This record gives sequence, C-alpha cells and structure tokens, in this order.
Amino acid sequence: MKLGTLLLVGAMLALSACSTPYGKMGLMGGVEAMPVSNDTVRISAVGNGYTSQGQIQDFVLLKAAETAIARGQTSFTLLGGQDTSSQSYGQTPGTLRMNNFGGTTFATYNPGFTYNVIKPGQDVLVRVWSPAPGEQLPPNTFNAQEIYTNISPRVQRTKS
Repeated sequence: MKLGTLLLVGAMLALSACSTPYGKMGLMGGVEAMPVSNDTVRISAVGNGYTSQGQIQDFVLLKAAETAIARGQTSFTLLGGQDTSSQSYGQTPGTLRMNNFGGTTFATYNPGFTYNVIKPGQDVLVRVWSPAPGEQLPPNTFNAQEIYTNISPRVQRTKS
C-alpha cells in the first residue's frame, strides 16, 4: 500500500472512532426507546458531527428490534418519524505571521474559515407486535430477529 493510502485509511479510522457509539443517550448522542402506549414506543437517536445518517438509521432499527425482542414480540412496524438533525457553524481563527528578511518586515495573513457541523438525528414511532401465522404484514414491518442479526455486528457499542 502506498503511504498516502495508508494515511487516508488511518485518518478515516481515527475519525470513525469519534462517531457516536450505540448506547444510552449522553453528551456524544445515543439512542433510547420511550413507551408511548402498550405496543408503541418512540425511538430517539442523535449523533455527533462525526456520525453519519446511516449510522443513526441503524441505531433506530437496532433499538426497535431489541425492544421487540425484549417484549417477547417478533416484529415491529415503523409508523412514522421525523428528522431531528441539527446544523451548527464554527469558525477557525485567522493567523498573522511576521517575517523579517534582510531588514524588511513582511506580514502574511491567512484568514480563518467557516465550517458547518451536521448532527444527524431521528425520532421514530414504532409498533412492536407479533403477527398471527399467515397474517398480511403492513408496509414498513420488519422481523425483529433478522434486523438484530444483520445490524448488530456493524454497530459500535459503548464500553460498559
């Protein structure tokens, strides 16, 4: 591998280590399920500026699957949701450098730059339930165990 490729891969790994881990809601974000009714929960997931929208979607689906399984149900249906992402801006300071060359002073100014930070988030209403054998499933219904099996291995979890 070339040095440039190694540096790029290393930088990507370092940044991914900063993304929000799957776990309780905290300063870096997280995910939680709150009961709304006997068979409905609201799942909220929030990430930090290093977390992708795809990771937040995985958090919501995984939490829905875990909630269904914990309640002894086999399925969950996504009833609706809303994007709760937020955006903020930052500014780096400019720099002024003075150099003296042969008795003449030169000033070099590099202005700072403005950057934006997007923190992805989702609030989703989920019905957890077990369909009867042969029952027609409504749209947006998932098998909880399949979702858990497929998403759980790729989700970074908080250290206990």
